Amino acid sequence: MQIRLLCWNVNGIRALAKKGFFDWLRQESPDILCLQETKVQQEQLTDDLVDMNGYHTYWNFPDKKGYSGVATLCKEKPLRVQNGFGIEEFDREGRMIVSEHPGFTLMNVYFPNGKMGPERLQYKLDFYNVFLDFAAGYRRDGHKLIICGDLNTAHKEIDLARPKANSKVSGFLPVEREWIDKFISHGYVDTFRHFNKEPDQYSWWDLKTGARQRNVGWRIDYFFVSQDLLPAVQSAFIMQEVTGSDHCPVGIDLGLD
Repeated sequence: MQIRLLCWNVNGIRALAKKGFFDWLRQESPDILCLQETKVQQEQLTDDLVDMNGYHTYWNFPDKKGYSGVATLCKEKPLRVQNGFGIEEFDREGRMIVSEHPGFTLMNVYFPNGKMGPERLQYKLDFYNVFLDFAAGYRRDGHKLIICGDLNTAHKEIDLARPKANSKVSGFLPVEREWIDKFISHGYVDTFRHFNKEPDQYSWWDLKTGARQRNVGWRIDYFFVSQDLLPAVQSAFIMQEVTGSDHCPVGIDLGLD
């Protein structure tokens, strides 16, 4: 069974809906699409966002309007869906949906940004560690995991255009990068880097500076899989040609028995 999963930080789904999102969705027709930074509340959903081309659609709405939020779209109905960790401090921002499917469990996560100051950086690091423990619980229960989303951190120097200039900026701080090292050491694989070792492959650009036209970007959107699922991953890719957000979609193809 062939399954294509795509992941996209849309930077506001209502804005993207006016920029050809539904045509793109019909054309690409992924089996599962994970969205981050949806910036929408339930009462703000229009009919086309409710129906979403016939997908089973699951939302996690943040408490704060115009901020954060994730959604998971599935052609086949998941076996089970859960929002958040069950920890109020981290769940009120609507940052995670867990969906269980035949052969794997998917975690769609919008990790916090640490650039607003020391408190938000600490919140980001705390979220990282809570997530690591949360995922470990699923692993202990025998789940094969796919973890996708905007980590808000570039892992290695190859993952951003200007590593030296950003070495003291949240998103490329040693402590953030070390957490990704730790995460990988717990048995997860960065699928894109498993297949692609080339530079200049990014998923986010600062639109205010015209960075996308110059490809001065960061790779901060990922698909990780637990090592026991790696044999099923056939390809991993970045769709840099897709516009409409300051991020572009990333994806993987799976072949499951």
